[in-house]
Amino acid sequence: MEEIWGPTAAQRRYEGRVDLGNIKAGDGFLFRGRGLIQLTGRDNYVRYSRETYGDLRAVMFPDMVARLPDAAFAAGWYWRVNSCGMLVGDGIEAVTRCVNGGTNGLSDRRALTQRALALFEEIKQ
Repeated sequence: MEEIWGPTAAQRRYEGRVDLGNIKAGDGFLFRGRGLIQLTGRDNYVRYSRETYGDLRAVMFPDMVARLPDAAFAAGWYWRVNSCGMLVGDGIEAVTRCVNGGTNGLSDRRALTQRALALFEEIKQ
């Protein structure tokens, strides 16, 4: 529910990323990935909080996004506002790009998807 922080080289690059809204010193760590699909960046926390609560509580208390119900609400919010569901028919890579902005974790995601599909087949029998 919360991004494991090293920081890795990729995580260090969160700092100062204008595309994520990380404009203040410390924003990279403060607005690291949290929730079921790892909401990341000051801008996403601001938008999620305003659209869900009408205020900035998720910015003032970002750890709330790592706990239910916000972990699920934030994932659903991100999925909806970025139209990720429209890409499901295009495959795992397209959805990964929508959620991640790239293909990080794609091989794991493919393996987990195959495992989930096998479990669903097992349940159907």
